[in-house]
Amino acid sequence: MSELFQYKCPCCGGYIQFNSTAQKMKCPYCDSEFEMAALQEMDEALKNTGEDKMEWDIPETTTWGEDETGNMKIYHCQSCGGEIIGDANLGATSCPYCDNPVVMKGTFAGDLKPDMIIPFKVDKNAAIEGLKKHVSGKKLLPKVFKEQNHIEEIKGIYVPFWTYDATANGNITYSATKVERYSDARYDYTKTYYYSVMRRGTLEFECVPADGSSKMEDTLMEAIEPYNFHEAKPFQTAYLAGYLADKYDVEAKENLPRINERVKKSTEETFRQTVTGYNTVNVSASSVQLKEGKIRYVLCPVWLLNTDWNGQKYTFAMNGQTGKFVGDLPLDKGAYKRWLFGLTGALTAISFIASILIQIF
Repeated sequence: MSELFQYKCPCCGGYIQFNSTAQKMKCPYCDSEFEMAALQEMDEALKNTGEDKMEWDIPETTTWGEDETGNMKIYHCQSCGGEIIGDANLGATSCPYCDNPVVMKGTFAGDLKPDMIIPFKVDKNAAIEGLKKHVSGKKLLPKVFKEQNHIEEIKGIYVPFWTYDATANGNITYSATKVERYSDARYDYTKTYYYSVMRRGTLEFECVPADGSSKMEDTLMEAIEPYNFHEAKPFQTAYLAGYLADKYDVEAKENLPRINERVKKSTEETFRQTVTGYNTVNVSASSVQLKEGKIRYVLCPVWLLNTDWNGQKYTFAMNGQTGKFVGDLPLDKGAYKRWLFGLTGALTAISFIASILIQIF
């Protein structure tokens, strides 16, 4: 049985045919012509691209020693379901995520022991000043919010993160074009050249982060990044003294689809930056092979404050290592309307004065 070979047009995507007059492959849809040898070379390159292969070494549970957990207690929030680890001397406290009271559940035991920890470098006073600076000068911020947002209740908490290291071998093919424009006495012309550009290489990824807490919004954690993971220390319970620590409830493997996509996109974009001199460049085939994938469990420092205003929750967070501060603020609608009315009045007055000047001149 004979086998039918078909090539797609790199220009429009239609199937191309051999043209006996031109002795070339020709697209019946856009009239583009191609040398057979070039199409065969492109086809072989695409066949050799292969499929993605992502391999990770999933960490196994590490047993805590009694000397490590003897002074640690676990607190359970009956409102949001959070389980927070703390020093036994903290006693009952409030949940850093929802501000509801939590009660001591018992002695901490089990679960994966962190590999590394980034100690707090920014203290509570700096966090409080950061929040005050964040809300100061905001004319449309409700006054009552400034007075009742419990700034002093900001809490230091170690948030669980998974970090991912890997070596990525990339084999990427890009479809690229160069456009040439010229004119004569009668017409303007546009001539487009089509290219297939291939890139192969190896990239090293180190400490690609993903938080391991479902209670902490991913967008908030990404907003206070980056952390300098080179300053991480081997985990010791002594670093937890005076702070809270969240227990991870998102397994390392649950983040793998997001991490794999992030690594793949980063590889494609990094190789893309070497494809220069073209008007357009797009990925046409991509294969990323990950090897030596290693995952670590790291605790990262965050200053956190949750506060309510008019039935809405507002969360503020500061990177406990760098001091980077983020958080949404409410809008005083009354103040906004007064400001908008004043602005409209000012613009009307300016317009009126301008019209008088025009009439005079």
